[in-house]
Amino acid sequence: MRMLRLCGLMALAVLLPGCGYNGIQTRDQAVKAAWAEVLSQYQRRADLIPNIVNSVKGETNFEQETLTRVIEARAKATSIQVTPELANDAAALHKFQQAQGELSSALSRLLVVSENYPNLKSNQGFQDLRAELEGTENRISIARNRYIKAVEDYNVFIRQLPQNLTAMALGYKEKPQFTVENEQAVQKPPTVDFGVPKK
Repeated sequence: MRMLRLCGLMALAVLLPGCGYNGIQTRDQAVKAAWAEVLSQYQRRADLIPNIVNSVKGETNFEQETLTRVIEARAKATSIQVTPELANDAAALHKFQQAQGELSSALSRLLVVSENYPNLKSNQGFQDLRAELEGTENRISIARNRYIKAVEDYNVFIRQLPQNLTAMALGYKEKPQFTVENEQAVQKPPTVDFGVPKK
């Protein structure tokens, strides 16, 4: 009986490294770390917005509708309960992504409109905040790309033999990816019209 247990333990010791369990854990942790970085950059942007809004509020006659959209979009984006499980739920991830997209759109509009106000263009505080926001948007893009790569690596790994058997036995499933909001629109080439009269 003792010999049988010893043989069983030796067989486990030989098989366990080849089952992919450790690889799954490593990749799962990489996805979690990449997701945490995405959230950190989105939080950084959310923290910048009140300062930008306050500096714009000082500009008389600034478009109130644009300001209101930014404030509402930030409120919506920060109201979504962010948990580690959010990255594993495709519907929740889509809702989160949609709210962040609305905030990006509102901020872009704010920055475009601010170009029409000479006082804002010459306000060094606003320009510093604008540069910081642009840097943050870049960081968000980099963090999202790292997350996409980590999820891809994880998803490919758990679909390969023998780790797919381990993943199935232990309940590890593919993780959802960030998606493009309107894929058909992105696939169409843009129409460029320079306003040259046709003859």
